[in-house]
Amino acid sequence: MPLASPQEMLVDAREGGYAVGAFNVENMEMVQAVVSAAEEAAAPVMLQTTPGTLRHAGPGLFLAMARAAARGGRVPVAVHLDHGDGLPAVVRALRAGYTSVMIDGSREPLERNMAITRAAVDICSPCGVPVEGELGRVGGKEDDLDVASGGYADPGEAAVFVRETGVSSLAVGVGTAHGVYARPPELDLGLIETLRAVLAVPLVLHGASGLPDRTVRECVRRGIAKVNFATELRMAFTGAVRSYLAEEPGAWDPKGYGRAGREAVKNLVVEKIRLCGAEGMAARAVRAGCPAAGGEEAAS
Repeated sequence: MPLASPQEMLVDAREGGYAVGAFNVENMEMVQAVVSAAEEAAAPVMLQTTPGTLRHAGPGLFLAMARAAARGGRVPVAVHLDHGDGLPAVVRALRAGYTSVMIDGSREPLERNMAITRAAVDICSPCGVPVEGELGRVGGKEDDLDVASGGYADPGEAAVFVRETGVSSLAVGVGTAHGVYARPPELDLGLIETLRAVLAVPLVLHGASGLPDRTVRECVRRGIAKVNFATELRMAFTGAVRSYLAEEPGAWDPKGYGRAGREAVKNLVVEKIRLCGAEGMAARAVRAGCPAAGGEEAAS
């Protein structure tokens, strides 16, 4: 059985009042950690890679690792292109077998953003691959993405955007930012409720790393169906590797510090899954039509 499409899991999350955790991965150990955490928490999950990560190692390699990690598992696992920076990136991920893509035209004027996003939807729809768009810039820096300041999504523009582009989900600017927060962000939580009321597609929250737990819970309660985590995972992995090497200065085998990084990321991902209210929701997502990634492969 192929890796799961996230569409059914996100729709179910929207209707069920929880959010799917979407976790950016950078290497084999992080892939293993996220899938292992999802199994432990019995939760649907999304593995994400950015264009910067895919310039380090191609999408085919990450897809193969995801398939291998999910084989025989009991939870839906999707593989998603995060912040696709143009149609070539979308096509590359689609050809590799990614089950979901994001096209980020949020730095462009509205009409240009809609045109780019519509083109991505036209490319992906025949393959049954859902497309996430973005409206209202999420500020900050992550990988090669650098946006000086964020913006807030306009509900009227959002309704037009969804109707004209045909996106399956929408990342909305509500005051969050990528990277590490220098000061607490000013989130417009009421805007999430308004967008949830006027849009029929699941809403996505970017820039969740570093937000207080109570804020993430409130965003989910008000209508967010997918929450992205990236910076915190990188920090957890790197911090664990540094600690291992400080305690074992003579270590030379990458498997040792790789295991330390993997365990740190797994523990963090379990926490974030619970924070999103997704623990125990794998069976519900499967009933909604989203297959567990390992079923047929485990039997073959």
